[in-house]
Amino acid sequence: MNLHFRSARAVALSIAACAFALVLSACSPVKLVDRLTPDDTYVAQEGIAYGADARQKLDVYQPLPARTAAPGRRPLIVFFYGGTWSSGDRAMYRFVGEALASQGAIVVIPDYRLSPGVIYPAFVQDSARAMKWAFDNAARLGADPKRLYAMGHSSGAYNAAMLALDPRWLGEVGASPGQLAGWIGLAGPYDFLPLSDPDAQRAFDWPNTPRDSQPVDHVTAASPPALLMAARNDRVVDPVRNTAQMAARLRAAGVRVETREFDGLGHVTLIGAVAKPIRWLGGPVVPPILDFVGLAREGGRSASIQ
Repeated sequence: MNLHFRSARAVALSIAACAFALVLSACSPVKLVDRLTPDDTYVAQEGIAYGADARQKLDVYQPLPARTAAPGRRPLIVFFYGGTWSSGDRAMYRFVGEALASQGAIVVIPDYRLSPGVIYPAFVQDSARAMKWAFDNAARLGADPKRLYAMGHSSGAYNAAMLALDPRWLGEVGASPGQLAGWIGLAGPYDFLPLSDPDAQRAFDWPNTPRDSQPVDHVTAASPPALLMAARNDRVVDPVRNTAQMAARLRAAGVRVETREFDGLGHVTLIGAVAKPIRWLGGPVVPPILDFVGLAREGGRSASIQ
């Protein structure tokens, strides 16, 4: 399969380019998105270490008390960003934290070690450590321990899927997928061998990539519920082979799965449409997430993948 991933910086730049095509400014597009994202709808804690490495840090976005459910009842979402497991920074995804925290969720966005400094499974192991941190700190943050979710976009959705479906990784840190109320994947690669993209090849040490690195092969009846979202016009990660196939595997195993496919969006703009300033890109991406984690729906409509 030909997976042509983009770097996380390219993702952010593409989002901003779409959003601000009519805006001329000396500022970088990423800074424009950040500046237009509200900062008065959440409380942030930045740079919390979940490990010893410089990349093992996370940010926490908490709702303002007056806007949300009482502490102890809020859902907590750990969001893993994409970037072909070779680029990205949590600070670039403040818009995800704002979009969900402003609606009542507690959001954790971790960095994780990247290729070529590490190869699979190091970035999955880091994701497991970050998830374990969330499990251990959920009560202190005011989250309901029965409402903890893993979420990701693109290669970050792969990380979330592996935590939810392959018990090895959370097991290594003394946790289990059974602690997840569910997982959310946006444009995730779940079945992508053989590899042709150079960044992905380095990240997975191709051609020595183990077959058990593919999330679709770990679905069981015990897998957590899933919300799988894809863009009909995705030219990077095939939504049929990945999202639709994963949904079919989950349903065949008797696992609850919800699916959404969006017209008018692509691989990058699917996550871009989460950002409050540029939701006009198309597609109500946020409402299905709020529904899935038990928060009030903002409104809008999306189409199911058949």
